[in-house]
Amino acid sequence: MKSPAAVLVFALIATACRTESAEQHRPVQAGRPASSIFDPETWRPPADSEIPSDSLGASIRRGLALFVNTNDSLPSFAPGAITCASCHLGAGTAVDAIPLTGTHARYPTYLARSGAVVALTERVNYCFTRSLGGSRLPLDSREMQDMLAYIAWLSRGVPVGEGHRLPGAAGLAAMPAGIDGDATRGEGVYAKFCVACHQASGAGNAALHPPAPAVWGPKSFSVGASMTREGKAASFIWHNMPLGAGKTLTPQQAFDVAAYISSKPRLDSPGKEYDWPRGGAPADVPYATTGHEAYKPPARLLPRPNPAAAIVLPPRPARP
Repeated sequence: MKSPAAVLVFALIATACRTESAEQHRPVQAGRPASSIFDPETWRPPADSEIPSDSLGASIRRGLALFVNTNDSLPSFAPGAITCASCHLGAGTAVDAIPLTGTHARYPTYLARSGAVVALTERVNYCFTRSLGGSRLPLDSREMQDMLAYIAWLSRGVPVGEGHRLPGAAGLAAMPAGIDGDATRGEGVYAKFCVACHQASGAGNAALHPPAPAVWGPKSFSVGASMTREGKAASFIWHNMPLGAGKTLTPQQAFDVAAYISSKPRLDSPGKEYDWPRGGAPADVPYATTGHEAYKPPARLLPRPNPAAAIVLPPRPARP
């Protein structure tokens, strides 16, 4: 029979092992206790100061750095003058600028544009290939895992299945119906409100803080990005631009400048003709696809240096 002292020592060791194991396997996005009720109105994304000082925290910080400095950190995969944070303002936390808060709790999900259920890794690569005008990031790369760690961190405390309830989860808010953008008027709006940051060439300005991204040309987002859709671009512009003075343009001005920017030459998006394979493409998609004619297509599409790397295929059945 073991002595009481031996039993006490064994219990202490077992407790320590359990604590160490819990730390080693601590997830970024933990579920809620069964007794709690998730309130999307009071939930807030965690602050950077709350990122833990351990290996997981290091991955989250690397993911944040990649998110903000994508083209500097990954020039082979994001060679343009645009970063993830160019659209997802506030490092992915701005409610009116496509927030990533709660995203980790919403994937996998069905994506009509792909006609398939896609994982978060595939959604990240859609951004790399379309919105950044770059190439697929390897799924098994440390950089992909770091970005996923950061995205998961932004969903801390959001239960799986509840992410859609957060403000901004539905994407850019719909603008008033019946407004049609005019590129000629938009040129004047651009000259008055946008050219100081994005330049007359549309090439952006990396010297600003934060950098102003390219809005057309070979260093901007491709035609397959959602931002080339007039309604989406108008919503982003009206809510957020000029930077720091959002909602000061009229909705008509936002549509006009969106039409002007969308009319400019930009990178092609290889495979775009297979988007929305089941039909139902939104009316303002600027390229032809299943059952849809191009709406106000750009003046010219620029070739991609590596077209094969710019395609993200939907999931396929396993083959022996």
